[in-house]
Amino acid sequence: MKRNEEYDWILNELPYADPFLFLDEILRVDNNGAEGSYLFKSDSDFYGGHFKNNPVTPGVLLTECCAQIGLVSLGIFLLGKETKLKNLSIGMSSSQMEFLLPVFPGERVRVVSELVYFRFQKLKCQVKMYNKNDKLVCKGVLAGMIGEANE
Repeated sequence: MKRNEEYDWILNELPYADPFLFLDEILRVDNNGAEGSYLFKSDSDFYGGHFKNNPVTPGVLLTECCAQIGLVSLGIFLLGKETKLKNLSIGMSSSQMEFLLPVFPGERVRVVSELVYFRFQKLKCQVKMYNKNDKLVCKGVLAGMIGEANE
């Protein structure tokens, strides 16, 4: 997959790395929301035990993927390219997710978020995750705190 280099600065600011990075590409980000994709790799360790002989991606990891793409990436964008993000502080404050379809090993998903509000370092978004057939996998509302930590 060819990466959209316009958003590499956001990827470089993310406080995650393998094996806990659930974002391959940012497809779009603006003041109203973000969109990105991730491939859940078939050889990921968690598939060995969730569930035996019938692996499915855990809902908590689907939520994390939605948060990294739809909340954190958007928050970094809203803070701005010029902001010194050396002391970036991120924390999830609430999540309300509804899971509609399973995500199996080797599936690529696409997350779309819509900004609800961003004020006083609190960011709230509606998120939706789609599979390769554009079927809704999960949806919900995520909120967190994002900004520069005081030293």
